[in-house]
Amino acid sequence: MIVRRPRPYRTEPRNMSLPRPPCRPRLLAALLLTPLLTGCFAESGGSPATDGKGDAGSRLRVALAFPPAERLSPHGADATILSRLGVTEGLTALDANGTAAPALAESWRRAGPRSWVFTLREAEFQDGTDVTPAAVAAALTHATRARPAPAALTGVTLTAAPEGDRAVRVTTGAADPVLPLRLSSPGLAVLSAAAYGKDGTVDPVGTGTGPFELTEVTGATAATLDRYDDYWGGRAQAAGIDVRFVADGTARANALRTGDADIAEAVPVAQAAALAADTRRETATTRTTSLLLNSGTGPFESPGLRAAAREAVDTSALAQGVYEGHADTGAGIYGPAVTWAAAERVRPVGRARAKRPDGTAVTLATYDNRPELPEVAQVLKQQLEKAGFTVRLVVRDYSRLESDALAGKFDAFVLARNTLVDTGDPVAVLASDYTCDGGYNLARLCDTGVDRAVARAEATADTGERRAAALAAEAGILGTDAVVPLVHQRVITGVGAGVKGVRLDPYERVLVGTGTRR
Repeated sequence: MIVRRPRPYRTEPRNMSLPRPPCRPRLLAALLLTPLLTGCFAESGGSPATDGKGDAGSRLRVALAFPPAERLSPHGADATILSRLGVTEGLTALDANGTAAPALAESWRRAGPRSWVFTLREAEFQDGTDVTPAAVAAALTHATRARPAPAALTGVTLTAAPEGDRAVRVTTGAADPVLPLRLSSPGLAVLSAAAYGKDGTVDPVGTGTGPFELTEVTGATAATLDRYDDYWGGRAQAAGIDVRFVADGTARANALRTGDADIAEAVPVAQAAALAADTRRETATTRTTSLLLNSGTGPFESPGLRAAAREAVDTSALAQGVYEGHADTGAGIYGPAVTWAAAERVRPVGRARAKRPDGTAVTLATYDNRPELPEVAQVLKQQLEKAGFTVRLVVRDYSRLESDALAGKFDAFVLARNTLVDTGDPVAVLASDYTCDGGYNLARLCDTGVDRAVARAEATADTGERRAAALAAEAGILGTDAVVPLVHQRVITGVGAGVKGVRLDPYERVLVGTGTRR
């Protein structure tokens, strides 16, 4: 299905008279099914635009690992797709130090224990309407009504209202000392009024504020973006982006090698050595791969069996074997990229004594969008079986797996999770993933002690004290054995020769920006 929104009139319309370059006859379906073929990146969206100097800007061809799981709604897992491609923005952004930085809001101030006022910059939505206090307040209100709630709003009640001609007042149900950081979440992106349907759907086509405008979406296989010439941060150097969603990691790497892609996300470790040294970039990230045990129903409702599973896991075999040294062994929910965590980490307490599995049957699931995960799951299967479990392995595309995982249909799940992607706040991932009311609680953990520890961390304003409280809550979570940290990943990105300005973000929120070009 192709979704297209009519483009608004521009003072410098693109020349639509030139023919589109013919595409070589390769089928995307073949790309998704075999690593021997690469995708066809058409120069869609018209001819290349010109910059202020009259030079033609080339289009970027990008191979992403994850197809849309929720029709590119910004309120769920697809939010980072939109932010990584430069389509959407929030009131704030996350800078290199993990602090809130200006985005659509040029400044902000705390106006009371539960209230903040954000002053907006002059900007336009991609449909030509102005970014106004009323539009921003409406967008945030839609986010609060989304179900499931965006991860950044787990446990948070929030209202937004215009404040004069240039500002928005955001009020929370309880004091929220990290609200500016929370509003940097890709899940709280601000879209124009046209994006929000009466039935609760959200359409990001032509309604964002970023340097690139989403103009066409072809199901879960492809998307087309054009440069948004009126972007408040200046015109992008690339004329547009042609995206292919390619679940097969080897196919993504092959697309880069053959020149059919300029940027390939999440290159498999096994393919890294086959890429020329100047076309691969390794970035330490805040992403942790963990084994999540369903503590709500099934065999791992037993703390003793969870402890047995934890004791069965050899994380060094994963870091050095599966990841070939491109990962660090699991130390906790937060990895070494979260530099403050290592020195202050608290030892887990209260763990149960391991119980003999005696052939207990469990279903272990993971997804193949991140190419190492099926191999991780296979190694875990062998380790668990050696310890006495009987293991059935399920591997699917993430978009076909998420709903079942959230519903608790698997006993164990291997997940690669960026612990700071939702808000940049270390407490947020604990609230969303490990509390009774967490919106992304794949471990189905509901422990009153954990909930109290997370609540204490959420209520702490001082940065140092908040981090200490987060580590205390982490220790409580690890003590339940509902999560077993496996490895802390370093992500490999394929960057074609001559491609400049790719944004290698440890938080994995951005990939292309105004300076990305070829």
